[in-house]
Amino acid sequence: MSVNCEIESAIPSADTPPVSSVLELLERAWEGLLEACHSSTPQERYELAHLASLRAASALIAARTTPSGWSRPRSVWELLPAIAPELTEWAIFYSISGRKRLQFGQPGASTITSREADDLVRQSERFLELVRAMLHLPVASALPSGLAVTRRS
Repeated sequence: MSVNCEIESAIPSADTPPVSSVLELLERAWEGLLEACHSSTPQERYELAHLASLRAASALIAARTTPSGWSRPRSVWELLPAIAPELTEWAIFYSISGRKRLQFGQPGASTITSREADDLVRQSERFLELVRAMLHLPVASALPSGLAVTRRS
């Protein structure tokens, strides 16, 4: 996916973050989804897909806000509904999947199945498309149709 450099002139406000940082986050989100498609385990695929969505949400927040004074640290998923109320359900969904992701490797934690990982990759691809559309950017080309084959969990 190549980034159209003409987009930079479409956002003229000096109060907005550098467009390159927003576009870089979106590019890294897309690359993360591609990496997820080729990962060897469901857990890795799940983690990479979640991280891609986190980057996409961060790009939207960066594009729509200006840095202000000190404030307490807040989760991207906590900030997103205030910035884009139409994405509240997505924020809830990713907040839950993020908690699940944090449990990986802990004693008694459930394992991620291939189905769960593949579903999250698809959801993350859709979320990235929504974010790009909200930023008036072209949608990236589709992910590969076949996800990485792993052992069935």
